[in-house]
Amino acid sequence: MASKHLTSDTRLTEYKRMSYPHSNLSSPFSYLIFSDSFVTTNLFMSEQNLNFKVNVNTEIGRLRKLLIHSPDSGLGKVVPSKAQDWLFEDIVHLDTIRKGEYDYYIKLLMYFLDPDKIKGKLAEIDSEGANRNFYKPNHPEFHNSTAVIEIQNLLSEMLEDESIRKKLVAAVCAIEGCTYKVQIELTQTPAKELAEIFISGTLANDTMIFAPIPNLIFTRDVGTTINNHILLNKPAKKARVRETLLMRYIFFNHPLFEGYRNNILEIPDVTMHFLRPGDEPAFSTTLEGGDVMMVSPNHVLIGCSERTSEHGANEAIKLLFDQNVVEKVTVVKIPNKRDYMHLDTVFTQVKRNTWVILNSIAHSPKYNPYEPINFLKEPEKLEATTAIQFTKANPQEPKHFEHVEALLNDISQNDLKSTEPTKIIYSGNNTFPYDSREQWTDSCNLLAIKEGVVLGYDRNDKTVEAFKAAGFDVVDVKDLIQDLESGKVNTETITDTLILMPSAELSRARGGFHCMSLPILRDDI
Repeated sequence: MASKHLTSDTRLTEYKRMSYPHSNLSSPFSYLIFSDSFVTTNLFMSEQNLNFKVNVNTEIGRLRKLLIHSPDSGLGKVVPSKAQDWLFEDIVHLDTIRKGEYDYYIKLLMYFLDPDKIKGKLAEIDSEGANRNFYKPNHPEFHNSTAVIEIQNLLSEMLEDESIRKKLVAAVCAIEGCTYKVQIELTQTPAKELAEIFISGTLANDTMIFAPIPNLIFTRDVGTTINNHILLNKPAKKARVRETLLMRYIFFNHPLFEGYRNNILEIPDVTMHFLRPGDEPAFSTTLEGGDVMMVSPNHVLIGCSERTSEHGANEAIKLLFDQNVVEKVTVVKIPNKRDYMHLDTVFTQVKRNTWVILNSIAHSPKYNPYEPINFLKEPEKLEATTAIQFTKANPQEPKHFEHVEALLNDISQNDLKSTEPTKIIYSGNNTFPYDSREQWTDSCNLLAIKEGVVLGYDRNDKTVEAFKAAGFDVVDVKDLIQDLESGKVNTETITDTLILMPSAELSRARGGFHCMSLPILRDDI
């Protein structure tokens, strides 16, 4: 690692030129940008980049690196009149969502992914005097983990480049309709402060200049790692346009991803898209990360849902095949309803042979021929779920699965070569009305931190019962963290466990831990 006090002006200048080639190094402003601490951090980062790797080929391999975003002040500025426009069903209490809920997520991730940051230090980190600084992006005492990677910090670091800062400010101001005066002021704002403004929509004096982007905590939706490529989203809702723009700039400009810039995939609009009638979903090209699952090294699932359109899936399939990223893509069409927003809200993978799913998605509704209503009224096509598999070798002859559960069995047995029968755990223990109630609070939206060890909300009692019946241990995250700190248990020996996370406020935002994670490195299984 480089010394903090650099003695060679030549070395410093050369580092600046290599890392930020568009910056004016002769201007007085460059000395504000390239402080000792900044250069030291980024020299360290440049060394880390040499070992940085992007690769995810399943949903369940041991998690090694991911992108997250801690709840920012923008979540505390969602108002009832705009909640649904900003894709929230309710307003949340920011202090509780941070201290009482999300902090436990960060702690657990640290024990599994970056234990040196937390093991033996928990009491100090959580002491009253520490004031949660370990959890605050851009704070000098922030954890700055290279495994649990905070998007806000990546944004801050990238914005140190003057050329990139000017371009991104102009782009943000264009989509938000800012005045030219505001644009100039933002261009002159220090990088850390500017990153907070871009995310929260609020100046340092608490003046809101544009809407927050509270959905950035759901980092899964901005992109998906597919083998050693990253497929960027193309959002369906205006509320997510700015976060998509920020992530596009990060992936293409931050030094961390320099070695993978040719592997960043963007969904194009179809030819002559501007001639389509209006903004109707049927004519849109949209795709969000919550609808994309990397289930085996050569197989990707894409959901057609409220957020991802058929045209979006079509363009993604062509892109993945043309770039030789995978050999087969299965499109799962789920009901176009807010309840089912994304594919990962109705099922996720737990183990090689185990899945959690909402029963009405696993099997499309069966119609009783003895019911007269079936002769009086056409079945609701929007309620049906279909699974269609396309192969690169023979895309013109797709395979149709009888139902989604048959698809999941095929993945477990044929793609992942499971030696055990496929198990299906149903939301709400497949009991009405708990199945739908608990799916709404993300019983199916689980993050596998390693095969068989998943994170879920503590409020879904019937789903917890179903996990216990399937042979899983169930543990409260607070107890687990204490056991990890004391050494009573360790991350290597934990198996087949559902970890219950506090959820009173987080669940109001309509997303679980699968949504709140963007894995960029997993072990092979």
